[in-house]
Amino acid sequence: MEVPAHQDNDFGDLLHQYRLRARLTQEELAERSGLSVRAIADMERGRTARPYRRSVVSLADALILTGPARDELTRSAGLPVDADIARAVSERVAADTGSPVPRQLPGPVPQFVGRTAELAELTRRLDQAAEGPTATMVISAIGGTAGVGKTALAVHWAYSAAARFPDGQLYMNLRGYDPGSPVSPADALAALLRALGVPGREIPVDAQECAARYRSLLAGRRMLVVLDNASEIEQVRLLLPGTPSCVTVVTSRDSLAGLVARDGAQRLDLDLLTLAESVRLLRVLIGTRVDDEPAAAVTLAERCCRLPLALRVAAEFATARPAIPLAQLADELASQQRLDLLEVAGDASTAVRTVFSWSYRQLARGTARAFRLAGLHPGPDLDGYAVAALTASSLPGTQRVLDQLARAHLIQLAGPARYVMHDLLRDYARERAAAEDSEDERRGALMRLYDYYLHTAAAAAGTLFPDQETHQPLATPGTPAPPVGTRGPARAWLEAEQATLVAVTADSVTHGSPGHAVGVAFALQRYLDVGALYPQAAAIFGHACRAAASTGDHAAEGQLLLFLGSMEWHQGRLGLAAAHYEQAADLARQIGDRSVQARALHSLGIGELGQGHYQEAIDLHEQAVSIYREIGDQPREGRALHNIAVVDFQQGRYQRAAGHLSRALDLAQGTGDRMGQAHTLGSLGAVEVRQGEYVQAAEHLRLALALNREISYRAGEAYTLSILGELCLAQGRHQAAFDHLFEALAEVRETGDKIIETATLNILGGVFLAVGQLDQACAHYASALALASEMGDDYEQARAHDGLASGYRAAGAAGHGNIPGTDAEVRHHWETALAIYAQLAAPEAGQIRAQLAALDSAGEP
Repeated sequence: MEVPAHQDNDFGDLLHQYRLRARLTQEELAERSGLSVRAIADMERGRTARPYRRSVVSLADALILTGPARDELTRSAGLPVDADIARAVSERVAADTGSPVPRQLPGPVPQFVGRTAELAELTRRLDQAAEGPTATMVISAIGGTAGVGKTALAVHWAYSAAARFPDGQLYMNLRGYDPGSPVSPADALAALLRALGVPGREIPVDAQECAARYRSLLAGRRMLVVLDNASEIEQVRLLLPGTPSCVTVVTSRDSLAGLVARDGAQRLDLDLLTLAESVRLLRVLIGTRVDDEPAAAVTLAERCCRLPLALRVAAEFATARPAIPLAQLADELASQQRLDLLEVAGDASTAVRTVFSWSYRQLARGTARAFRLAGLHPGPDLDGYAVAALTASSLPGTQRVLDQLARAHLIQLAGPARYVMHDLLRDYARERAAAEDSEDERRGALMRLYDYYLHTAAAAAGTLFPDQETHQPLATPGTPAPPVGTRGPARAWLEAEQATLVAVTADSVTHGSPGHAVGVAFALQRYLDVGALYPQAAAIFGHACRAAASTGDHAAEGQLLLFLGSMEWHQGRLGLAAAHYEQAADLARQIGDRSVQARALHSLGIGELGQGHYQEAIDLHEQAVSIYREIGDQPREGRALHNIAVVDFQQGRYQRAAGHLSRALDLAQGTGDRMGQAHTLGSLGAVEVRQGEYVQAAEHLRLALALNREISYRAGEAYTLSILGELCLAQGRHQAAFDHLFEALAEVRETGDKIIETATLNILGGVFLAVGQLDQACAHYASALALASEMGDDYEQARAHDGLASGYRAAGAAGHGNIPGTDAEVRHHWETALAIYAQLAAPEAGQIRAQLAALDSAGEP
């Protein structure tokens, strides 16, 4: 199919028109698309002769172009519309597996009273946007002082409007005013992408790229996004959907004026409740006593400054004392207000402090102490075990205390056995702790808390990964701990405490306990890596690395640098990863730590291998092998030999590759390294498939698959299934190949392993090509090319280009109308593949030269 000819700047003109139609400046389009302002300006002025396909796709996504409009922009760039086949395949796969419909709203607000006008206004804005001549995006920014009920209003309205958002509701507490760090845009986007079904490994590293992926997933969907407790505009801006079909509600104490001026948000300032609403809320909460003492109820409402949070706390205080008249309670509150010297006239938040003190002074001594110490907890939520650690109490006693605090509205139930503390209450609890508990008591509470999290994290991770290395022996904690000795509870505990473990690591460093930070990092290393929890891992390892350096624990520092490098590598920051590896190697040489030195060289070699720098990779791995042999680390020696075999395999030295793999298999078997055995058996099978030794390949792959399944090594299982698919393709058993490959693809899409996914897609393309389904073949090759290009995997890029050339040539010969089959397109892909294969010194280069020669011969008259 020929690409239609266009005038010189058709693309730039169209881009300019669509940008103006979207009412975006070049700067705003740059922010949404991830391109630079200069690049967009050059395109609009016709200075960019032929934009990259990825750039065109990013611009179309940012402009929310679909259907004919998207095709028009793509064609005007000189690109075939079918270049986006890969994206369509990804969407089909997502549809087949069932895209999640998130329902993330927190629980409904109990006894919600008033705010009739505000609820009606939010609904009016939604109706107005829907009925207008053109769809417009609704952003409502709800502002007001702390405790005024911003979150309650947003959540209550969201439930009432939920039916109008059938594709789901997203909720994110940005923790803008928590004592710890607010949620960063990058972390918020990562959480939202996970809620939308994006595996951890597929979440982009850069916040701008995350935002583009997020907007693309929301495009055309009818969803509600509630962004709660924002402290500044920059926390919010990247989280705006950018599509008229979605509605965003933001709550903040800040005015967020820039959100109104630049992003078109409409403010809704929330004032205190009216006096009538305040009394009505008291009536709902307290009951008929309000009717019996209407004047006292009015006085009580006024002395709570008509602030919903204060009214709820005061109502609980009154409910707990049914025999005391409301007038007496109101007088008592007034007396305490006069005694509170911290109060500022006219400041509603100081009234909250007074009401808190009123309720706090009625607590039993142990309950009051638990409240104070709970305020020291650094995480976003907590459970009974954490409070038991802080207070050095039994779990049953702690649970009774938590129930009392919840009834007094001094903490809130956030889920099964989990609690949160409003940031004003946390501030007040810390004030009381500083005033009533000695520094030694507070430090003792924190040390017990850190011990609890360190020991439970180590126990849970040890259950999931019993063969992982530990940093040092761990004593039994002195406070209750949950049962995490089986895999289900262990995994559930770690998932529930992810954010808290990050906060505890940072907090322990701040409070002079670096050993806890280092211990948590070592305990969680395998869990964070296998779970692809890279942002959390980078934070934990970063804190722990600095802690180790501050105490002179250079052995731990070197290993933590390796962990950090691995996290950077997985997130695509290859330069930063290499810098961490080199720093670890330098440190290891200085202190004579041969193990860390070898592992650093090994890691640097993997980086060179992934970038196609084969000789450098071999040199580094051979140095690592030498040190591993010197120190007797046979499992890692086997893995380094395995990576050398990969280089031999990709350069066509199959006998040498088999020799290295045989030695690696002996080492793995001799040391009981079952993961190493499974991995090596799979690679031996891949080598034997290329050599045509199909019977031996099938036996090795069968053993590898069984072992991978036995040890629940999901990446190894998917890799083995993909090689089994390649074996079946070579044997002409196409249905069996499809079965293996689709099972592998389902596995990697769930785990987010892009490396194995890319290889699997390339092999699937070959099977579709073999059975004559050319559109599917090209779609899978195009998808593989997109992934390989994103990762910088030269070898898989070359395979994908080769496959596309073959698919396009077959389509041209068959007269396929939907696939570009021109000689120019075929030549482009084969020449690109040849250039990469020649650079890698891969044997496929000779095959492609022959194909290009055949193409030239076919073109001669």
